[in-house]
Amino acid sequence: MNPSSAPKALIIDDSRTIRLMLNNLMKEFGFETFHAADGIEALQVLEQQWPLHLALVDWEMPRMNGLEFIEKVRGNAAYDELKLMMVTTINSLQQVARALKAGADEYHMKPVEKESLEAKLQLLGLLAEPEVTV
Repeated sequence: MNPSSAPKALIIDDSRTIRLMLNNLMKEFGFETFHAADGIEALQVLEQQWPLHLALVDWEMPRMNGLEFIEKVRGNAAYDELKLMMVTTINSLQQVARALKAGADEYHMKPVEKESLEAKLQLLGLLAEPEVTV
C-alpha cells in the first residue's frame, strides 16, 4: 500500500443508512470510500475504481448477495490482493464458515462498533497497530 495515498474501501450494503455509517467510520480511519447497493453494482465499482484495498460486504442483498460477490471476486485472480470483510447480522457459525470458505478474510457482526472494526482492520494489516507504552 502506498503510504502517500489513502487506502480505498468499497462499502457494499443495500441499506443506505448502514453505508453512511460505515462510510463515516472508514473515513475516520483515513480511507477513501466507494459505495454499492448490491453485488452487481459492487463488481462495476470494483472494476472502475481498481485498485482497492478492502470491501466491506453485507450478506443479504438483492440481485447478488454478499456470498455470491465474494465467490465472484475470489474467482478473478486480478483481485487477489483485495481484502474482503463480511459485515452482516447473520451470526450462525455455519454461515461464518461458509463466508470464510468462500474467500472472506474477516467476518464482523452488525451493529459495527468503531473499536471492533479498528481491531479487524489491524488484523488485516490495513491499519497500524497502536503503539504500546510500558
